Amino acid sequence: MAQMPWTNHTSITKFILLGFGNLNEVQILLFVVFLVIYIVTLAGNLLIVALVVADQQLHTPMYFFLGNLSFLETCYTSVSVPRLLTGLLVENRTISFRDCITQLFFLSAFACIECFLLAVMAYDRYLAICNPLSYNVIMNLWVCLQVVSASWITGFSATAFVVGMVPQLSFCDSNEINNFFCDMEELLKLSCTKSSLVEMIVLISCSLVTLVPFLFIVVSYILILSAILRIASSAERQKAFSTCASHLLVVSLYYGTIIIMYVVPSAERSPGFHKVLSLIYTVITPMFNPVIYSLRNKEVKGAFRKVVLQNLGMI
Repeated sequence: MAQMPWTNHTSITKFILLGFGNLNEVQILLFVVFLVIYIVTLAGNLLIVALVVADQQLHTPMYFFLGNLSFLETCYTSVSVPRLLTGLLVENRTISFRDCITQLFFLSAFACIECFLLAVMAYDRYLAICNPLSYNVIMNLWVCLQVVSASWITGFSATAFVVGMVPQLSFCDSNEINNFFCDMEELLKLSCTKSSLVEMIVLISCSLVTLVPFLFIVVSYILILSAILRIASSAERQKAFSTCASHLLVVSLYYGTIIIMYVVPSAERSPGFHKVLSLIYTVITPMFNPVIYSLRNKEVKGAFRKVVLQNLGMI
């Protein structure tokens, strides 16, 4: 495959990421807050990855997927937050066209992959609850590797197709992106050669990678809920539902913001609201995922005590 030249054919060679430049009086405070969030996000997600690798008891499909999700969140937040932090400290918030397209590619790809991984995790819970006798046979290591690999490959491929059209657009007027990262919606607004075909392809592609996994998750949980309600023991029902509650919470938070951001028409959304949504799914959600999914989990707590605290001589 020929390498796609990620350069535009117009006079604009740089964009300006406005970010939170209008909040001069609180930029240092925002820097400290986002820096703490970034450190907590990296520490929490990398800890989950380390525990899943190091503890034999966590070598199960559910934790294999959690480890992949945590690794993905580490990559995801590292694409946007460092530049956000830099923009809060320096006045020069410019980004080259090539760097902008590169950031857009990886942010979009990681967002797609997360959609697919969340759908895979819903299917894993469906098999565990609705088909427990065959769970270990169906969800073996080879199958886990295949579905995770397919999620990453499909995410990168779909993103390459969509983002590959951006360099073909012309940018000749404003170069100010009203966000803290390179955003597809903002780039389409800045393009002086309005292409309904490109906008349609972007809308359809974003809708497919967002809504298809989401509908898959909804169907999976309808079947899961139906199976849970048929369980006679209330204690067993509560135990079964507790294994899904964390996943449902993160799905609601992540998909809710993604759907509003890229699927619902943006005519009535203010720029400030747009930035808040961007913060939720690129900065806040990756920080909460380790807590919601795993750090309140007994198996993960046990692995933490065994792998970390014992090696440090604290227990």
